[in-house]
Amino acid sequence: MENHAWALILVAQEGKLGETYNIGGHNEKTNLEVVQTICDLLQELVPQDSSYRDLITFVTDRHDHRYAIDAGKIEQELGWTPQETFKTGLRKTVQWYLSNKPGWQKVQDGSYQGERLGVTT
Repeated sequence: MENHAWALILVAQEGKLGETYNIGGHNEKTNLEVVQTICDLLQELVPQDSSYRDLITFVTDRHDHRYAIDAGKIEQELGWTPQETFKTGLRKTVQWYLSNKPGWQKVQDGSYQGERLGVTT
């Protein structure tokens, strides 16, 4: 999360107006690798008797087998490189979701109605 935010600040301050910069970490992974890593992190952080990997369900109509971003331009033109690895960044993301369950559960259960969250009046 911080990686991306710092890259956005750098682009806003030093990027060329009208240019597009892809922000990525050279971590090309298959969808299955991403899901398995999330399952392994959950098993470590919130252990259960059966493996979270047992919850993976394969479907026949998936066409997006992987995602890849070429971040060469932001590195070459602005000197930005990621400070997080795929695993450390994903760990922080999973930990955030585990720590903020009440907020995202409202979206999942349908009780979130578009109001601004996290702001007190």
